Amino acid sequence: MDIHEPLTLLGGLTPEQFMKRHWQKKPLLVRGAIPGFRPLVARKDLFALAQRDDVESRLVARQGRDGWRLQRGPFGRRALPALSQPDWTLLVQGVDLHDAGIHALLQQFAFVPAARLDDLMISWASDGGGVGPHFDSYDVFLLQAQGTRRWRIGRQKNLDLQEGVPLKILADFQPEAEYDLEPGDMLYLPPLYAHDGVAVGECQTYSIGFRAPARAELARELLQRIADEAGDLDERLYRDPSQPATATPGAIPEALRGFAQEALAAAMKDPTALDRALGEYLTEPKGNVWFEAQAVPRRLQGVVLDPRTRMLHDAKHVFVNGESWRAGGRDAALMRRLADTRRLVRADLEGASEGARELLQSWCEAGWAHAEGGRG
Repeated sequence: MDIHEPLTLLGGLTPEQFMKRHWQKKPLLVRGAIPGFRPLVARKDLFALAQRDDVESRLVARQGRDGWRLQRGPFGRRALPALSQPDWTLLVQGVDLHDAGIHALLQQFAFVPAARLDDLMISWASDGGGVGPHFDSYDVFLLQAQGTRRWRIGRQKNLDLQEGVPLKILADFQPEAEYDLEPGDMLYLPPLYAHDGVAVGECQTYSIGFRAPARAELARELLQRIADEAGDLDERLYRDPSQPATATPGAIPEALRGFAQEALAAAMKDPTALDRALGEYLTEPKGNVWFEAQAVPRRLQGVVLDPRTRMLHDAKHVFVNGESWRAGGRDAALMRRLADTRRLVRADLEGASEGARELLQSWCEAGWAHAEGGRG
């Protein structure tokens, strides 16, 4: 993607301009972000996804003026309210993992690092449906796919939530602007920007979310992964032959503290340990994702990553679905291209080493990628 090319998706801004002016800073309303846009997933197919065990779904319904009901899927065919009943919403997460068209739509947002991408959620709502005024801790693009949704948004200072309701609804929402979004319109909101969307008739909204891991969560994950790798360290025990008798047995000996400090330093001795842990964490598939083994051609003519596969790279590694490989030279450039574009064609593979081809073949056999062209 040319980050200097103006995009209709961004209202004529280039990706470079959008990231500088709006990303994590202020909202952007784009009329006709995708001209002529229509739902990529039919209502019946969306409801069918909500019946599956491997798909996260939620049903939100308003009860009275201030009451709310929240249910978690999967939902049987008759578990959802009648289409004519107002004030209810079906939320289906991770639709990009199950629909090729939705997955392709996400590639239009490739100007944001893939490490930040979470998923695409579809919100189907009957007239009056919504989830109440709230804020998100992540960046989100709200793309209208069907019908009309009325959005009220505001820079919210008071983030107190209502008590006694199953949703995180703001206690004192103070909207500053109101927009009616029609199919193809899009609204970008940075983290903590309050918003409330209400369906005007039947509608579908696509929410493209970009995750931002909390510092404490990230530290826990990285330290655990580095600790697991540290299992390869020697099992040398702490020794203190020079320990004198003590009158303060509750005090931790300085020598023991030094031994612990050396152990941590040894675990971090490999300068790439943190890089590996970070890449593996960021590409770890979600708990409800699995892959099926498949037969592949003896000679690959092209490769495309499975929509469920997460692949990233840094200066020395490539990371796929929670695993890491060292990469250098021409093969490294090839793998980085695959991570960036999610596809390799025959011309790309012509210069690949046998080792790289074997690795790609193993990913295809595992279902992480799929072979294109060629015969077994």
